[in-house]
Amino acid sequence: MTVQMNPYLTFDNNARPAMEFYRSVLGGELTIMTFGDMGAEGPVPPPDGVMHANLETPDGFVLMASDGDSERPVGSAAAGVSISLSGDDLGKLEGWFHALADGGTIDVPFEKQMWGDIFGQVTDRFGVRWLVDSAAPAA
Repeated sequence: MTVQMNPYLTFDNNARPAMEFYRSVLGGELTIMTFGDMGAEGPVPPPDGVMHANLETPDGFVLMASDGDSERPVGSAAAGVSISLSGDDLGKLEGWFHALADGGTIDVPFEKQMWGDIFGQVTDRFGVRWLVDSAAPAA
């Protein structure tokens, strides 16, 4: 039996562009199901709103998302939550960091930290905070 834990993001009616952006950064296969696909006729939720989006990347990540609606407002549900990308492929991690920063805000530059890793923190253009860490090579 296989069990996974996957981040599930809720957006304020911009899940589609967010997930398309994440696909452009991380690669992979993106599937999007709208409320209209499931028979919703709107106006709330709007038929073209994202009921469920699923991104599966070549690196084995799964990121899911949907749009909120008036009965389940997004508000600050993501406050205090970050998505962490880590590993030992410095080039790939650095590329993701800078791609995620496009249109966003670099909170902590991607550079060597006191614990020895190369680390940075970015809040992307959709308000999602990413922690990117490249493990220091063994001495």
